[in-house]
Amino acid sequence: MDSGQPSDQNQVATFVMDVGGGAGVQQVSLACFDCHLNLTGHRYIVKDEKPHCIKCYEQIYSNSCFACKGKIGTDQKDLSYKDKHWHDQCFKCQSCSINLGDKSFASKEDAVYCPDCYDNNFSLRCDACNNVFKGGMKKYEFQGKNFHEQCFTCKVCMQPIGVKTFIPKDQQPICVPCYEEKFAQRCVQCNGVINKGGITYKDTPWHKECFTCTNCKRQLAGEKFTSQNDKPFCAECFAQLFAKKCCRCTKPVTGLGTTKFISFDDRHWHNECFQCYKCTSSLVGRGFLVSGLEVLCPACGRA
Repeated sequence: MDSGQPSDQNQVATFVMDVGGGAGVQQVSLACFDCHLNLTGHRYIVKDEKPHCIKCYEQIYSNSCFACKGKIGTDQKDLSYKDKHWHDQCFKCQSCSINLGDKSFASKEDAVYCPDCYDNNFSLRCDACNNVFKGGMKKYEFQGKNFHEQCFTCKVCMQPIGVKTFIPKDQQPICVPCYEEKFAQRCVQCNGVINKGGITYKDTPWHKECFTCTNCKRQLAGEKFTSQNDKPFCAECFAQLFAKKCCRCTKPVTGLGTTKFISFDDRHWHNECFQCYKCTSSLVGRGFLVSGLEVLCPACGRA
């Protein structure tokens, strides 16, 4: 948008000379340089030291009005803006036709407009209220749309967001308090909002610091763990509280990680503990005999 004030450029000097003569006065012959009209008793204009009658001067030197294309006479205001000229009565708003001779204006594509019409026709509009952005107004951009400061609001509480942090949801801005109240994940343990670093276990969200062993309260993030009755336990606590005991070494048989074990008749052994009770040879992958609480290799069982 270009704006400004027009200037009046018709500031030429005109003269009237009595060349009729009188007693004791020598007669002088003065004629128009262009049409040779006798200028006796007529108004004329001197340009480049040459006299011109008003008609010739206007035809040759006067500017043409950009609006009506007519010549701007020497007795008329010549309003000029960006190398274009207008009669005073022709310098009007392109939309509402109000005279702009003594008013501020804006221009677009060789046309001039009063400020109100320029805003209505060309100024950026708020995507919320559809009103234009006046000079000095703050403009907020979001998702390719433009908003007045008072129109850029949280879609839940409808309060202006301004420069505060917000979170987009469904292409709408939501202030942080409303987002946390309405949409944020909450920890199943403490019911607090999970902003970052959350853990999901069995489709339920946890804070990292809240996801701990039910027994010893050690954080389980990055650790081996299992569950009992849908409650998480670290491997050590689970083994102590719930695991079967090896019939040979009496230590827990958990089956966690790469540990392998043997089960038979509701009895359990670590792989490395599943040995003949007499000769201690490994029974893994071999036939064996049971004698009371002992397991024996076939050779020792027949002895």
